[in-house]
Amino acid sequence: MKTFALSALATLMLSGAAFAADVTLRVHHFLSADAPIQTEVLIPWEKAVEEQSGGRIDVQIFPSMQLGGKPPQLFDQARDGIVDISWTLLGYTPGRFPVAEVFELPFMSGTAAQTTAALQDFQGKYLADEMAQVKPLMLHAPAGYKFHMRTGPITSLEDLGGKKIRAPSRAMTDALNALGATAVGMPVPEVAQALTTGVIDGAQIPWEVVGSLRVEEITNAHTEIGVENGGMSTAVMALVMNRAKYDALPDDLKKVIDDNSGATLAAMAGEAFDRVEGTERQKFLDAGAQINVIPADQVGEWRTRVQPVVDAWVKAMNDKGLDGQAMLDDARAMLAAAGAQ
Repeated sequence: MKTFALSALATLMLSGAAFAADVTLRVHHFLSADAPIQTEVLIPWEKAVEEQSGGRIDVQIFPSMQLGGKPPQLFDQARDGIVDISWTLLGYTPGRFPVAEVFELPFMSGTAAQTTAALQDFQGKYLADEMAQVKPLMLHAPAGYKFHMRTGPITSLEDLGGKKIRAPSRAMTDALNALGATAVGMPVPEVAQALTTGVIDGAQIPWEVVGSLRVEEITNAHTEIGVENGGMSTAVMALVMNRAKYDALPDDLKKVIDDNSGATLAAMAGEAFDRVEGTERQKFLDAGAQINVIPADQVGEWRTRVQPVVDAWVKAMNDKGLDGQAMLDDARAMLAAAGAQ
């Protein structure tokens, strides 16, 4: 009986080994497991990669910084091979990706799908050097960021005066300060606690992430810019892979990764983020939340106030020997072609 049990165990172990994956890819990100990036993008990507590889690739997703470190370290974790793949915001390391920052400038946003489509064109033309240290799997963007406040509504520029607002990037830190607010930079996982403790009066984030952050329990007024569901900023989000890990894959598994990366994956992410954006916004409307819209005819003054931030980016590019104005015009044209207003 003992011999039979040992034999059965050995058979099971051999069977498991026969079906073990050839490659394990550990994916690390900073949001919770119920955030849209995981439920709507990374999990479908995991299933597609595993199925198309015939089980030879095993994807393991680690949310909420479970593998250690802080959100600004995620890009380097993938670059250095601490993890195989990471998802992060390029703006979490200010000045590290200065060319990509053009999409973090004020009023350089549309829907997630529109901005993401423009990013694909811009990436192909301008971002090869900034992405050279990793294998970029996807660059994408959320829908435009709105104001979510715990201290009353923002209905005009005057209402921003002195308000402490979470800024998503270096460019928007400068922009919010130019608008009269006091910008406070922080990664998005810190927003809920900062609102609860009064470190900030409000935050710039899209509707899409409000639910996973539980921000709806803290904020009482919400402001959109120019049109319903319009925002004034966005972020460049990146899913990047350790280049050595990718290079070591056999050609057929590289093809699986390639077939599920780039513009195809980005388009899926853009559509998913817009879908969740609409769903989360509707939840607030159904609950009777106060949603203010700054009229389009008042946005001109906002644009005038933040123009120095745009000019500073153009100058910074010029100082690097690039044509900043041409790059900005190109990015705007790409947004317009994608349907952004």
